[in-house]
Amino acid sequence: MSELRAKAQPIEVRSRKNAEHWSAQLYLRHISIYFTMILVRTRISANGVTGLMIFAGWCIAASLLIPGIWGAVLAVFFSQLQMYIDCCDGEVARWRGTSGAKGVFLDKVGHYTTESLVAVALGIRAMGEWQGLSENPGGTYPYLLAGTVLAGLVLLNKALNDMVHVSRAFNGLDKLADSQTATALNPGFVAKLKRAARFVPFHRIYHSVEMSLLAFVASIVTAVAVPLGAKELLGEQWLVVVLVPLCLLSVIGHFMSIMASRRLS
Repeated sequence: MSELRAKAQPIEVRSRKNAEHWSAQLYLRHISIYFTMILVRTRISANGVTGLMIFAGWCIAASLLIPGIWGAVLAVFFSQLQMYIDCCDGEVARWRGTSGAKGVFLDKVGHYTTESLVAVALGIRAMGEWQGLSENPGGTYPYLLAGTVLAGLVLLNKALNDMVHVSRAFNGLDKLADSQTATALNPGFVAKLKRAARFVPFHRIYHSVEMSLLAFVASIVTAVAVPLGAKELLGEQWLVVVLVPLCLLSVIGHFMSIMASRRLS
């Protein structure tokens, strides 16, 4: 086990600033190694494990199409499962020495498709599934639109990071290190805004884990508020409506941070 940890979970992986989700740092890396130990004794490839991660991610969105609180509970479960497997695919690749561009590409496909599908699913959930669209199209269509717009903004926000790497590669610059120093902002107005954003970190909620947890909270709000006289799907509808402008602010802030940093020089 110690040999597997040393090779599959080296310090440079555990200390990554952006590539490691907080759930991985907090608890998943502590238990992922046990599943990795099982996986490396099978014939499944690291890319095959990534395929399992992608499927688990799509199940998050599918779960949100189940009405009520249990659909949200299932989404939270699959979001944790996705991140758990996401830890394991890289560990299998490092142990076997099979890390490569194809694995990185598949990992990107998994996260891009998952987070966009979850956003759309939140919109469908807020309108009362497809039944709401057929019974009250005028009243429910805006929520579907909001979920679709949210998906586009989530994709753009994720793509900005990859645009940095592409721009550096096209200009012959070295690979950007995943460290606080490499992404530090130049002193100025944007740096002050980013420091202030630490107290209200809404820009960090557009990941499958956070969005599924918010869907769970929204379903609890609905379950409590509706018996008190509130309209159906109150929590789900407010969630998707609030997430859209917050995500737009996140995209704008992310763009300004990149332009005001040393990442493109």
